[in-house]
Amino acid sequence: MPRSTLVLLPGLLNTRRLFEHQIAALGDLVDVVVPELYRHDSLAAMAEAALAAAPAIFALGGFSMGGYVAFEILRRAPHRVERLALIDTQATPDAPETTARRRGFIEQTRIGRFHGVQPSLLPTLIHPARLKDTTIVQPILDMAQEVGADGFVREQKAIMARPDSRPLLADIDVPTVVIVGRQDQATPLLRAQEMATDIANARLVVIEECGHMSPLEKPDDLTNALRRWLNT
Repeated sequence: MPRSTLVLLPGLLNTRRLFEHQIAALGDLVDVVVPELYRHDSLAAMAEAALAAAPAIFALGGFSMGGYVAFEILRRAPHRVERLALIDTQATPDAPETTARRRGFIEQTRIGRFHGVQPSLLPTLIHPARLKDTTIVQPILDMAQEVGADGFVREQKAIMARPDSRPLLADIDVPTVVIVGRQDQATPLLRAQEMATDIANARLVVIEECGHMSPLEKPDDLTNALRRWLNT
């Protein structure tokens, strides 16, 4: 019997490094593919790149921006996705003030002021208790530098243009897990609860004492949730 493949989609300013723990820990179950989404400037292009890198049928997990790409994949090729994990993400589009803030980030980047993830942004990304934990903070900073200014602008453009994915939720009929850190400020618990309610075959997993960056903050908890999902 051929091994299953899990396609994991990273978030804004994230690379494959985000999922290092999951890749290693789930290697007995699945082959893991992590597309480099930051090379593309639209959800459509990101989705097509992921589909091109995946086998005919695969399990799909999306973290934050990767969740937006996962929804785009479901719009394009739902028959190829055998199960779905939505990790610290949301189905709603940006509020106008969020879009305005993203435009400001793009403008700052264009005039040469891209400095990756600023320390002032870390409280919105990780639990307060981990702000000085270099095993979590340093990978976040390093990934941002790897993606770079151009990748950051491409990703922000893709995120700003995303559609409202809430109408799609009722059509999802594969085993789904919605995972969220209880203290996630970027994509709050309420958004996860809404998605889990609207997807017929969904299970909600709340990771305690965890902010937005669950793959780094609570890697064992996330991996265990994904393992249970893959075995359902």
